[in-house]
Amino acid sequence: MSFFPKISFQCEVEEYLTKVFRNNELIAALGTQEAENKYQSLLSHLSHPPSFTTVRVNTHLASVKHVKKLLFEEIQKQFKGLHVPVLEHPKLRDILLIPVIGPRRDLKKHASEVIVGAQCGYAVLRGAHVYVPGIVSTSRFVKAGDLVSVYSDIEGKCKRGAKEFEGVKVFLGNGISELSRSEIFSSSGPLKGLGVRMVEPVYLSPSFDSVLPNHLFLQNLPSVVVSHILNPQPGEKILDMCAAPGGKTTHVATLMHDQGEVIAMDRIANKVKKIKENAELLQLNCIKAFCYDGTKALSVGKREDAQEGPPFLPESFDRILLDAPCSGMGQRPNMAYSSTLKEVTSYQPLQRKLFTVAVKLLKPRGVLVYSTCTITLSENEEQVAWALKRFPCLQLHPQEPHIGGEGMKGAGLSFDQLKLLQRFDPSAVMSHGMDMNSLQDSREDDLISLANKDCIGFFIAKFIKSNSK
Repeated sequence: MSFFPKISFQCEVEEYLTKVFRNNELIAALGTQEAENKYQSLLSHLSHPPSFTTVRVNTHLASVKHVKKLLFEEIQKQFKGLHVPVLEHPKLRDILLIPVIGPRRDLKKHASEVIVGAQCGYAVLRGAHVYVPGIVSTSRFVKAGDLVSVYSDIEGKCKRGAKEFEGVKVFLGNGISELSRSEIFSSSGPLKGLGVRMVEPVYLSPSFDSVLPNHLFLQNLPSVVVSHILNPQPGEKILDMCAAPGGKTTHVATLMHDQGEVIAMDRIANKVKKIKENAELLQLNCIKAFCYDGTKALSVGKREDAQEGPPFLPESFDRILLDAPCSGMGQRPNMAYSSTLKEVTSYQPLQRKLFTVAVKLLKPRGVLVYSTCTITLSENEEQVAWALKRFPCLQLHPQEPHIGGEGMKGAGLSFDQLKLLQRFDPSAVMSHGMDMNSLQDSREDDLISLANKDCIGFFIAKFIKSNSK
């Protein structure tokens, strides 16, 4: 049984998605009832966090075994001796998996309340404490040291500074307020720092605030898979076209043993700054980050010999990662998706512009990996069908490791083509969450299998460029 309500959409987006997941190809393959069951299961899972926290080890600085030991000790400390294992993945050798305990249904709710924004709420469900900027309102007499119940305003309707809120709110757990109400809503402007320290979260997941920052990078499992599929080699020149905040960029550099050149681009200056900060934190020197629009990254003229950054000449890169801007419908948890249909459908043309530039920048026999964190056909399988028709020089290539499911029917791709794609689909999981008893009774192989399935919605395609035309 679901602990949270299914994710909600604006009416026009809901109608659009219903058509996507009831398309004729899918119905013919699964039958109407099975297709509908899968769709409803997907909606339910999207509103809940994944069953595991995934962290990537910075193998540039430390071994997985060493970091695993340090992380296990930290989790023991945070969970006050509760025995939660830290698992190594047999196919993704640089990640560690921590089971998430919950939802915990027996927590007592307190009279004093703190309401947080939806994004803050989702972070809390994945192990974060509450920071002051995320707090929207508190009960009238909240003082520092008070035990409070924390709720998420998933629809964004609570007014900042309100003393009570009767709208739609979702219980996230209990914590201790670090500040009084008057300090939180100080007239001198919003404070920074910790607002509520979570002590009884609905989902028990470790906090990574200042935990082994040089050695660990919080990253969803499919996002780690992407860099392994790109398979960068030492000495190569790699382009990460839409790189912020730098998780995949730094992973690519690590897999290359920091030997070669990784060019990272993003359109937004603050995000580029974040890429540089992450590269510095993880002590990776082969990354060069630039604030630049990827759709304009192809040079139409000559380049200066000393020019490092974009635009670039055709066929400049051995491998290109296009983790494209997308509608983000695969992100979890998400209980209320606010984008309009116009916004959702705006991504396909942008992705095609970026893809076209990527193909031209790729060397013959080079590798192009395209990925999104969304669930639509138009941004995933339809893009593959378009790319294969538009660029005869591209061929789909098998992915290694192949951990997710095959591509989804509905874009006219063949059975063999769908098998070469990788779609991570949370609807494949039957239940929600786990408790300590089920964790202790589970075999490690079963836990790894669950981690592979119960993650965010994600899509990956790998292409090889056969010639220079």
